[in-house]
Amino acid sequence: MNITREPLYDDEPRGLLQALGRHLVGYLSRVGQSGRLMVEALGYMPGVFVRSSARRTMWRQLYSTGIRTLPVITVVGLFTGMILGLQVGLALRRFNQEMYLGGAVMLTLIREMGPFVTGICLSACVGSAMAAELGTMTVNDEVAALEIMAIPPVRYLVAPRLTALVLMSPVLAFYACVLGVMGGGLVASTQLNVDFQQFMAGAMSFATTKDLFVGLFKATVFGLVIGTVSCHEGFCTRLGAVGVGRATQRSVIMSFLLILLFGYMITRLFYIEFIF
Repeated sequence: MNITREPLYDDEPRGLLQALGRHLVGYLSRVGQSGRLMVEALGYMPGVFVRSSARRTMWRQLYSTGIRTLPVITVVGLFTGMILGLQVGLALRRFNQEMYLGGAVMLTLIREMGPFVTGICLSACVGSAMAAELGTMTVNDEVAALEIMAIPPVRYLVAPRLTALVLMSPVLAFYACVLGVMGGGLVASTQLNVDFQQFMAGAMSFATTKDLFVGLFKATVFGLVIGTVSCHEGFCTRLGAVGVGRATQRSVIMSFLLILLFGYMITRLFYIEFIF
């Protein structure tokens, strides 16, 4: 994939309609480029486990994605479960149905909130760093140097990072779900007079294997989206240091929006029957 650095248009738009058209064309162009980048990176992924240099880069990215984000994931996952346990427990107390608190917290975390908070944390901590790193390399012509040496930037820079995100996202999502359930059980036993054993029994009885796999699939898709958007924004960086900041901002915003969009679409696909 050649990294195009020339602007799409040189002259200023003459009116509002032309400006909106250019924004639409530019947006569609970026979507197409992102999809092409993702497909090309997926094709290079098997080679990441074969080449020693790619493996070293992947291990570094696995450390940055997994180990260095554990404190953030720990705090966010724990307090997400505690907030869910408190709010849902207060609602169930009105109907004397506190025995369903464990199941409600478990299903909410494993289906939606666990992958969601993991994706948000990864896009803010890891995706922004990827966009800034690749953006700096782009404005310093390091990516152009790779192209001159006939080294595909997608194979050398994107594939290891995307592989690390795809591998670590479901692991971190599962970790966040476990911590969230523990936090919900702690709040239930200390503030809502719900026995911890009863809470855990309800949580385990309501969750199914399908819920687990859908949640892990969501997290994997989120990791793929975050890596693709961040690397693409890094490659599209212009205007030096100012452009690096803008690329980092765009990568985080677009990752947030796409996480919400794909989260809804996956839930719609697996849990609501289509009626024709």
